Amino acid sequence: MKRKEFKVVFEPSGRSVYVLPGTVLLEVAARAGYILQTPCGGGGTCGKCRVRVTGGSCPATQSCAKILGDARVREGWRLACQARVQGDAVVEIPAASLFESRQIILSDSAGGELEVLPAVRKQFLDLPAPAQDDALSDVERLRAVIGPFKIGIDLVRELPARLRKAGFKGTAVLADDELVDFEAGDTTAFSHGVAFDIGTTTLVGVLVDLKTGLDLAVDARMNPQTSLGDDVIARIRKCREEPRGLIHLQRAVLAAINEMIGELLRQARVEAGSIYEVVFAGNTAMQQILCGVDPSALGELPFVPAFNDALALKASDLDLDTHPNAKVYVFPQVGGFVGGDTVAGVVATRMDEAESPAMLVDIGTNGEIVLFDGKEMLGTSVAAGPAFEGARISCGMRAAAGAIDKVVINESLRINVIGNARPSGLCGSGLVDAVAELLRVGVIDETGRILEPSEFPDGVPASVAKRVVRRDEHCHFVLAHASESATGEPLLLFQRDVRELQLATAAIRAGANILLKMRGLEAGDLKTIFIAGGFGNFIRRNNALRIGLLPPVPCRRIRFVGNTCVFGAKRALLSVSEKRYAESIVRRVEHVDLSLSPDFQMEFGSAMTFPNHDGGDCDAAPDDAVPDPRG
Repeated sequence: MKRKEFKVVFEPSGRSVYVLPGTVLLEVAARAGYILQTPCGGGGTCGKCRVRVTGGSCPATQSCAKILGDARVREGWRLACQARVQGDAVVEIPAASLFESRQIILSDSAGGELEVLPAVRKQFLDLPAPAQDDALSDVERLRAVIGPFKIGIDLVRELPARLRKAGFKGTAVLADDELVDFEAGDTTAFSHGVAFDIGTTTLVGVLVDLKTGLDLAVDARMNPQTSLGDDVIARIRKCREEPRGLIHLQRAVLAAINEMIGELLRQARVEAGSIYEVVFAGNTAMQQILCGVDPSALGELPFVPAFNDALALKASDLDLDTHPNAKVYVFPQVGGFVGGDTVAGVVATRMDEAESPAMLVDIGTNGEIVLFDGKEMLGTSVAAGPAFEGARISCGMRAAAGAIDKVVINESLRINVIGNARPSGLCGSGLVDAVAELLRVGVIDETGRILEPSEFPDGVPASVAKRVVRRDEHCHFVLAHASESATGEPLLLFQRDVRELQLATAAIRAGANILLKMRGLEAGDLKTIFIAGGFGNFIRRNNALRIGLLPPVPCRRIRFVGNTCVFGAKRALLSVSEKRYAESIVRRVEHVDLSLSPDFQMEFGSAMTFPNHDGGDCDAAPDDAVPDPRG
């Protein structure tokens, strides 16, 4: 007997779907076209997927009550990842719960001039037609003009008809030593490629003109795999424990990549068939999942990747919406979780040519660190967690419209909100600013504890002190009152949010300290620190030093270099020699597995304390840095 389906209506759009009883609301929302934030992977622990059931039957679970509180549950609030449909229902989804796909992205700030010599080249040909005294095969007729090349059977099948239809006049498209296509007419002006950063949390793609080297379009969005787990460990676990886990993860990221390609083409007004190469760079797990390679071995000692060398694929292998014969280059990876993104970072910064000792710190969900001592390179990876991306933070969000991205405290609290909107939450740079400023004025102590007002040192402004509230035996800080926020609820920095930042910061500092000790160096010996990752460009040097995110050096030695992953991928796209350079880096970087280091736990514990270190006056003056949006 067929089971009854229930109707679920989503307001205010009025969109409705029919589902079987017991269907989780998260899945119901997805069927209706609403992708919700689930940084905890649907585990019912982050509270970011909250929705309000305004009518019908959708009972709360214990997780709903624990995370939201009994009062909110009585008002109809539910965790979409936990609550199940038991009858017809009407559901409201607040904007803060929706998966924000658009991200704040950066232009290229990595250094180094580049001669544009890509693997792809096009040559217009006016070939003599076959004759009785000139009966060369079609392939040899082409080789006689452009030299030796390989050719796939699919193109061999199409070549006779194409040559004759074009009157033997057309454009040969070659990538490395392979004939990719023969196009009628002169199409030499149209040659494009795409460079991708496959981040754990964020995807970034750049469409590039392969003749000029110029960027034509840029797009960035959330990696949809975050709805299945917000870090690589959760995704590796999914691949290991679920029979189709790898397939689901690969399909999710490839679908997003194809959507991005479509958006890039729309922006630049070019055709998909003119994309002849795609370059991917990401951490080890992300690259393997992208290619459909099981990453399970990365989830257990000794953290072995499936490959080190670069992979050469065709677009058709991944069903990419480009020219079907387009080349795909997947960056080489060092070992463990030191992957293609780290190699791309070295390529982008040319850190082995910088004043040494030099350190590259790529700040993200996975933090990668490379130390160059003037002769050799050490590389490691740390599980910093997603706090820098705004996840696992009570009012955390991505660096999108409505996010608080800067905080300054003088006589009062001042915040800057992306898009000049009412604040909806706190992104990573805002989190660093908030904690560093509260540490500077004495609201937070070196252990990370938010103090009681009675414990404040002299000089804490009264307007700031009033923002400290006590709940659940801890003090918290009000960043925006309910009347000021876009959500209609106060935005609070909770004590546990400070702890999340401490954990992320300590992981990176511990990794950096161990690499320095391995080479007998002190932090002060570092001549250059490259800060990579889109997040890095939005933090202030002094605040990063104050909370101990970076080794204590003068501010002038710190260089923000943006998203070196995508910059390095773009350099490889535009130059064959950059690919060879990337491949040489893999052989030069010694992989350091911190799980084998006897000093890691000690260094990590020490780094949990905020040093409250000031690196000198190299940031904008606080009064000039952030306008007061509230007047």
